[in-house]
Amino acid sequence: MPRIMYVPLIILSCLDFAAAESQTALQQIPDLKSLPDRTLELQQEIDASGSLILQGAQHFRISSPLNFDLSKTGAMKFTATTGATLIMDGPGPAIRIIGSHQGTAAPQSFKPATWNERMPVVSNIEILGAHPEADGIQLKRTVGATITGVSVRWCRHGIHLVDRNRNVVISNCHLYENSGIGVFLDDVDLHQINIASSHISYNRAGGVVVRDGNVRNIQISGCDIEANMPGDETKTATANVLLDLSGSSEDKTKSIAEVSITGCTLQHSANYSGSEDRTVARGGANIRVVGKEIYPIDSVTITGNVLSDTTHNVDINYALDVVISANTFFAPKPANLTVANSRRIVVNGNTFNPRQFVRPGTIRFTNTHDSVFAASTLHSLAAKDGSVILDGCTGFLLNALNFSDCGSGLLLQRCSNVSISGCRTSRTASGGVDLSADSSNRGLTLLGNSLSGTVVVSEIAKK
Repeated sequence: MPRIMYVPLIILSCLDFAAAESQTALQQIPDLKSLPDRTLELQQEIDASGSLILQGAQHFRISSPLNFDLSKTGAMKFTATTGATLIMDGPGPAIRIIGSHQGTAAPQSFKPATWNERMPVVSNIEILGAHPEADGIQLKRTVGATITGVSVRWCRHGIHLVDRNRNVVISNCHLYENSGIGVFLDDVDLHQINIASSHISYNRAGGVVVRDGNVRNIQISGCDIEANMPGDETKTATANVLLDLSGSSEDKTKSIAEVSITGCTLQHSANYSGSEDRTVARGGANIRVVGKEIYPIDSVTITGNVLSDTTHNVDINYALDVVISANTFFAPKPANLTVANSRRIVVNGNTFNPRQFVRPGTIRFTNTHDSVFAASTLHSLAAKDGSVILDGCTGFLLNALNFSDCGSGLLLQRCSNVSISGCRTSRTASGGVDLSADSSNRGLTLLGNSLSGTVVVSEIAKK
């Protein structure tokens, strides 16, 4: 059956993309520079009352950060009674909240004064950037910071966490079209952060980015996270969700673990260039896990998400104990899943289908051990030399994989102790091979498979 290409939709998306790139604060607020600078006035109110409630005027222009020193103000709140917009017309964060907590999340680690700083709140406010180095909100040494109902646009970073923070909640926010990162955990010591029910889109250096630090207990759930990478053909290593330890390859004190990404839509924008010869944000990923040999990223759950339209839908390097289950993968350009230098990876109960595009859709495991790929459907993956590739892997279980209308099936190279059971192929493309395992493999077990096309397995591979 011929595949239908939806060219008009691709062109429209490209035009929308270009329109979004052209927006600036001056277009929304033509008289921006004539607005009075309210920095001193607002800071004086903060220093006097410890909180700030914007009332009346729709636009409040500031030129330097509004600082909340929790050791002086105690618990604070920053909100607005009506649809107020705070415009940061200078470098740095529009709102900087600084606490004094140096302990962990354990109650016994709190100093008495820290309890008076609990749960600083920012809510119901829009922040616009009018300076290339303007950020939205910065959190430093806070406990229980709660950011809800906040929109940040045209800044550098939306929400920036530095130094040390504990028990952060970010919910119902819109972090949109910032030049840097939407939610940036920047070499921070942080345990317990919930990022929920938010739109995080068109932030050109990444959506949710965790870079180095000592980070545990991240929950990202119910979010729409889209196009958080360059909007052109610029090559990139960023992602809609990026966990990255590459900046501390020799430092064992910096690590990331205990991460849950559930119920999100993560997508865009590899395919939407208007041309098959071009790829937007080449190298970008929906979820990218970059650990390090001395301390792999571990205990990551990726469940119940919709993942599409990036160079790599999921890209994992140096990780342990990762579960990827019940996700829908589509429109990769070219790869659905790449896993390297990892152990105990479980990929189970997913669907893989390029949908309206013709794409290789490759699923590749390299130097990955003691892992499982099971109970998944793989449809119309166009790769000619292996839709699923195992290279240099040991102790693998491949079970109940259902290939239909693919360019090829399984390819094994330099693997040992691999069991393939209950797998099925149907309507593999002419010239494609359902299973290929040459003499570089050892200890291959085949049981109960239904392979309707060509099978090329060396007898040596079975020994």
